[in-house]
Amino acid sequence: MPNGDYSPSPMRVSLRTTQESSPPPPRSTYDLADYLGMLRRSWWLLLAATVVAVAAAVGVTTMQTKVYEASTSVLVLPTGVQNTELAGGRTKTTINLDTEAQLVRSSSTAELARTLLKSSRPAADLRKAVSVTVPPNTAVLEITYAAADPDTARKGSHAFAAAYLKNRQEGTQDDLDAQVKALQAQIKGVQKQLQGVTHKLDAQPPDAADGYLNAQQQNLSSQLNTLTTKLNELSTTPVSGGRIISDAQTPAAPSRPVLLLNLAAGLMVGLVGGVALVVARQFLDRRVHRGVDVARRAGVPLLVELTDRQVVRSAPTADTVFGAFTPGGRTFSRLRNEVAAGLGVPAVVVVTGASRGPAAGTLAANLAVAFTRAGNQVALVYADVPASTGLFGAPVAPGLAEVLAGRTAVDEALVAAARHPGLRVLPTGSTASAAGLLQSEAARRVLTALKTQVEYVIVLAPSTAESADAQSLAIHADAVILAVDLRRTTDLEVADAAEQLHRVGTPLLGAAALAPMPSPKPRAKPGNRRGLVSRLRSRLPEAGGTKPTTSGAKSTDTPTVVLPRITDEDPPDTSGADLADELEPDAAPEPRAEQDRTPPASRRRKPRPKRMPQIETDLEVAGKGSRS
Repeated sequence: MPNGDYSPSPMRVSLRTTQESSPPPPRSTYDLADYLGMLRRSWWLLLAATVVAVAAAVGVTTMQTKVYEASTSVLVLPTGVQNTELAGGRTKTTINLDTEAQLVRSSSTAELARTLLKSSRPAADLRKAVSVTVPPNTAVLEITYAAADPDTARKGSHAFAAAYLKNRQEGTQDDLDAQVKALQAQIKGVQKQLQGVTHKLDAQPPDAADGYLNAQQQNLSSQLNTLTTKLNELSTTPVSGGRIISDAQTPAAPSRPVLLLNLAAGLMVGLVGGVALVVARQFLDRRVHRGVDVARRAGVPLLVELTDRQVVRSAPTADTVFGAFTPGGRTFSRLRNEVAAGLGVPAVVVVTGASRGPAAGTLAANLAVAFTRAGNQVALVYADVPASTGLFGAPVAPGLAEVLAGRTAVDEALVAAARHPGLRVLPTGSTASAAGLLQSEAARRVLTALKTQVEYVIVLAPSTAESADAQSLAIHADAVILAVDLRRTTDLEVADAAEQLHRVGTPLLGAAALAPMPSPKPRAKPGNRRGLVSRLRSRLPEAGGTKPTTSGAKSTDTPTVVLPRITDEDPPDTSGADLADELEPDAAPEPRAEQDRTPPASRRRKPRPKRMPQIETDLEVAGKGSRS
C-alpha cells in the first residue's frame, strides 16, 4: 500500500495481533429463536423421524401378541371366628386387604387354581398371569387373569377367585376347629375341678359350714357356664371368608396391545428424537445458515445480510444488479455508506469470498453500482477467473491479465459499463489464469494507476479457500470485505479467511452474508417469419374493418397493404402489434372467394397461408409500388 497506513478506522474490526494460528471461537448460547430456526430449516428431518417412529409403533403393535384380560370381583367378609374389623390396606387391623391381595397370588392358591382349571401349566406360570387390585375405600378384590385366549382368561380369573375363597374358608375352618378343641379341653378341666370340690363338700357333716369350698364351687360353676357358652357360639358360627359379587365375563376385545397408546408413544418418541437429530445436525453442520452465525461462530463482524426473501423481491435472475429501491439495493446502499464512512478517497477495497461461490461477484458488482448511484467514480476490477463481466457489457479481453503482462495499458483495458454512468470495468482478460501475475509488483502499479483516475477501486479477488491471490491483493488495498455464501460457506472457512487477511495487516471491515441467487429462467425463442406473417394475415380483416365480398366477386378496389420487410438480423415482435399499428387506416386485405363456400362451422378457424414465399413476394412488390 503506497501510504503504508494499515491502521483501522473507528468502524473497522479490531483483529488479533498475535501471529499464531488459533481455532475458531466457541459457539455462544442459542436462544429460542435459534432453535425455532433450526426446526424450520430442518423440518423434513423432524417429519421423517416422526413418521419412522409412528410406523415403528404400528409395526410393533402388529407384531405383539394379543392379550385378553378378565376380572372377578370378590367381596372380603369377616370370618366370625374372632372379633375382627374389616379395614383398608393402609391400616394395621386384623384383616388387611393388601395382605389378602398377596394371598391371592400365593403358591397354595395357585396350586388350588391349577387343580380347578385342570391345567398342565406350572403354578408359577399361572401366578405370573394374575394381578390383584384393591379399589379405594372398598372391601373388594379385583382379581384379573391375562391369557392369549378370551375363554382362558375368563376361566383363569374365576378359578383364582374360587381358589382364594376356598383357601380362606379352609383356613378359617381350621382355626375354628382349633379353638373348639381348646375350649373343650378347658371345660373338661373345670368340670374335673368342680367335681373334686363337690365331693369335699358332700363329705363334711351337714351342720358344718365351709365358706371357702362353697366360694370355690360357685367360681368353678361360673367358669364352666362361660366356657360352655363360648363353645356353643363357636359351634354355631358360620364359616365364610367372602363371596364373588361379579364373576368374570369373556372379553370381547384384547386389552393389549393398545394401538392409540402405542401411536402416542411413537409420536412422542419421534418428536423427541427428531428434535435431537435437528439440534445435533445444527451443531455438527459447520455451514453458515444465517448472518448472525458469522459473528457468533467465526468471530467476524457482520456488515449486511441479504436474505432469501430480499433476493426474491429484488432480482428475478442471477445476472441482475439490484435496483436502487429494491430491498437488495437498499442493503448495498447501506453497505456503501458504511464503507465510505470508514475509508478516505481514493480507496481500494478488495472483495473476496471465504469459499468458492457467486456471493463475492454479486457483492462486488452491486457495491460498485451503489457507489456510482452516489455520484462516485468507480473502477471494478475482475481479478477472479470465473467472474463474468457480461453484466456490464464489457468484453472478455483485453483485461487485467494483459495489463499485468504489459501488453495493454490500463486506459485501453478499462471499459465504461453500460447503463451505469461513472462505472468502468476492467475484465479478467483472455489469459486462463493470472495467479502468478496477481502476486507481482505489477498488480500494485495497476491499482495505484486506477486510484489516480477514480475515487473507489473495487477488486473482485479469488476466494481465500482457493489460492493466496486474495491475500496478495489485500496487501495493496485499504480494506477488505469478506463475502459469505449462506448455506455453502462454513464457519471454519470464514475464520481462516479472517486469519489470512489479518496476517497481511489489512483491515477487515467485516463480512457480508448473501443468500443464493435464483437460477436464470430460459428465454423464449423469437418467433419465426412464417408464424408472424400468418398471424398478421389472419388479423387483417378485423383490423381493416372490411368484410369478404360475395362469391365470384373480384377485389379490384382494395387498397394495397404495405408491411415492413422482415429480416433475420431484426427479429420481429411475435405479438404482431407493432406491424399492425403501421397499417394504413383504410387498408384491408384482398378477400378470397373461397370464404363464401366455407361451411359456417369451419369459418371460426382462421386459414393459414400455404405459400409463404409467394406472400413475401407480393408484400415486397406492394412496397416497391407504394414507394414509386
